[in-house]
Amino acid sequence: MEKKIKKNDLKNPKIEKVVVNVGVGKISQQQEFENKILPEIMNGLSLITGQKPVICKSNKSIAGFKLRAGQTVGLKITLRRQKMRDFVERLVNIALPRVRDFQGISLKNIDENGGLTIGMKEHIVFPEIDFNVSKFDFGLEISIVSSAKNKDEAINLYKSIGIPLKK
Repeated sequence: MEKKIKKNDLKNPKIEKVVVNVGVGKISQQQEFENKILPEIMNGLSLITGQKPVICKSNKSIAGFKLRAGQTVGLKITLRRQKMRDFVERLVNIALPRVRDFQGISLKNIDENGGLTIGMKEHIVFPEIDFNVSKFDFGLEISIVSSAKNKDEAINLYKSIGIPLKK
């Protein structure tokens, strides 16, 4: 999967983990959120990643955001090892080409430590989700964490994996 960049294989940068995050935001204030919407989002994430998501709750109340302590603010999944590799392969080969008007991922999405963050507006680009059955559309953020020391190493790593980057 990763192309050899340095002579010593152990010094080559590699992907350490992939974090998939969904922020529920204003959806959580709807009346049927706990009973209908949240289970559907959890089921969709489970189908996409093959792993059960963790519910993230707020620690304290913030009146400006209409947020109460203990209220659900998002869901996250951390993928490692084989599930991570399978997910990245499906993301690159199936999901990203299905995104409307996709031109490639901007180099601005790669931070100085080699992490890549991709935001997707629709979860239905993944083949595991049947868009005829899915009642709620939700976006997700995908963060790919690498062991690259700098941005240039990370760019070479992501190109070798096949992630489409803009020039």
